[in-house]
Amino acid sequence: MLCLGVSGGLDRIYESSPELPNTFLHDGAAVLVRDGRVIAAVEEERLNRVKHSNKFPSNSIRYCLSTAGVELGEIDRIAFYATETYCNTMLERLFVSQSVPLDAKLLLRQLLAREFGTEVDASRVSFVNHHEAHAASAFAMSGFDQSLIFAVDGGGDFLSGMLAVGTGTEITQLASFPEHNSLGLFYLETIRYLGYGLFDEYKVMGLAPYGDPALYRELFAQFYELLDNGGYRVHLDRIGPALIRSMQVRRKGTPFTQQHRDVSASLQEALERIVFHILRYHREATGMKRLCLAGGVAHNCTVNGKLLYSGLFDDIFVQPAAHDAGCALGAALMMSNELGRPAPRERLADVYWGPDLGTEQAVEQELNAWSGHLDIQRSDDIAASAADWMANGAVIGWVQGRSEFGPRALGNRSILADPRPAENKNRINAMVKKREGYRPFAPSVLEEDAGEFFELPGGKREFPFMNFVVRVREAHHSVLGAVTHVDGTARLQTVSRNTNPAYWDVINAFKKRTGVPVLLNTSFNNNAEPIVDSVSDAIVTFLTTDLDGLVVGPFLVKKRAAALQDWRTLSVSLPPYASLHRIRSHTAEDRQETVCEIRMGHSDRDSMRISHELFDLLMRIEGEASLGWLLDTTMLDQPKREDLMKELRLVWEQRSVRLHPPRAACVRSKAQGKS
Repeated sequence: MLCLGVSGGLDRIYESSPELPNTFLHDGAAVLVRDGRVIAAVEEERLNRVKHSNKFPSNSIRYCLSTAGVELGEIDRIAFYATETYCNTMLERLFVSQSVPLDAKLLLRQLLAREFGTEVDASRVSFVNHHEAHAASAFAMSGFDQSLIFAVDGGGDFLSGMLAVGTGTEITQLASFPEHNSLGLFYLETIRYLGYGLFDEYKVMGLAPYGDPALYRELFAQFYELLDNGGYRVHLDRIGPALIRSMQVRRKGTPFTQQHRDVSASLQEALERIVFHILRYHREATGMKRLCLAGGVAHNCTVNGKLLYSGLFDDIFVQPAAHDAGCALGAALMMSNELGRPAPRERLADVYWGPDLGTEQAVEQELNAWSGHLDIQRSDDIAASAADWMANGAVIGWVQGRSEFGPRALGNRSILADPRPAENKNRINAMVKKREGYRPFAPSVLEEDAGEFFELPGGKREFPFMNFVVRVREAHHSVLGAVTHVDGTARLQTVSRNTNPAYWDVINAFKKRTGVPVLLNTSFNNNAEPIVDSVSDAIVTFLTTDLDGLVVGPFLVKKRAAALQDWRTLSVSLPPYASLHRIRSHTAEDRQETVCEIRMGHSDRDSMRISHELFDLLMRIEGEASLGWLLDTTMLDQPKREDLMKELRLVWEQRSVRLHPPRAACVRSKAQGKS
């Protein structure tokens, strides 16, 4: 039995979406399950290169079908990650145009037909409860025969979470939490006053250890109540007015004050108090000694770590794609179970379910297409060569095998470095991540050596998914200076030789050279894009950051000083989600001027100003065009052309344009009809 789980929106990336404004779903993904076992899974953002993509996951579905070698018509059941009632209600609320059916099932079937040229019978399309999908994604992958299940997030299907008990292949709900009691929204509403928004919650989790929770504890006590029988109530409407009175609201991009750090600490403490209150009661009421966690709040690794050390449960499993993309996994598993093919009772060992790099020949061909910009060498011992680089101070991109499903780079699409020098934190932030300096980087350690460097509760040594913050042994705080957070903790990944031999080998090779079986591991992306997936993604990120080296398959790659002619041979294109706009704008002196923008998506809030010269150059593109040809068509002198090239490269770094080796004959006629 083949079951396909789907999350994301109900419109396509190529559409300007006047019909479905502010699409109500996000974290698009597709997961294909055969007889209860995952054979392919990928988030749409990895393929369409739009963070937290809220579009229909056409690329992800296409990848899953290709991996299985099947057509859409051969799928036994397709499941969407929210109920039909909820989707229909959202469509009615967002209804603008008569051309959009207010029937989610019909709309989904129409999308599938348009994208895949196949009519899908209504009987093969199902809609599942959002939080049940979260719960199923965790329990079915935990290996537990019985457990308590806590699925908790911002919202979905008019709820913000549920508690359940899993037994065998069945899940029985114990309690649900309304949206007005959302712990996800509780966190989100607070961080708005710290200059953050949706999808930034993990940043505040990293800031919290720099603050003192006692200073705002009394204030936060007004925002929630702990009730009998594990109940609670949050008062979202009280948060904003109280924080405005009590602190200086931070604007995005401005410095943090100690006040902001203290508020972060108080918020984190409040979340922990509520979660522990809920789980203590239900642990006693059910007698369950094991716990499964899913939903966006389950990505709070600090809470997870404290639960682990508390001894409240004998074992805890956190579904590694705990956010909404993981509901695609849960939806597929629910359908497989319904069709009599439940997931086997096995503990999830890895999530390397995404696209593979391809053959060595294909990788080499992709690298050679950039030969004017890259120096490429093949190594017979890639682990030893990479370890030599890092032991000598290099920060590298490391790309191997199939990509990971979920938000963590787990050693196949990673940036790696020596974990010892504390200054590596600042180096990596400056050279590639361009993120807040307080945020910690994670360590990857050989599974067999984990206990020597980290305090692992209950004798456990397997933490493969970076789901738990654990304590670094005090004797190793200074040894692991780049990965030990200010409070002496780290978000740990243990690496097994059985599940990822290539990654184990490079850590082991580093151990042989330094005596330290640990590497600093962070996701391979810059601040403007999702984690890289393909060889092409890796090359572009390498060329637009200051990484010292790139390792792809068996190839060692360094940058070459490209000549002007090497740049001229590249092609330029706009991403499908980008559009050009020339608009009238008011200056600070209240005068009007004409400005040029590239808009990413469909909102002028997500735009980038560009020069009139670059706007005119990009307007000449339809499909793709040779950069050399575009430059030759301008009337600019050489110095201005050089300035234009510098600006183009800056815009490329932000992924607002694409530079790439030519894929086909360029269409050089001037584009028509752009605004």
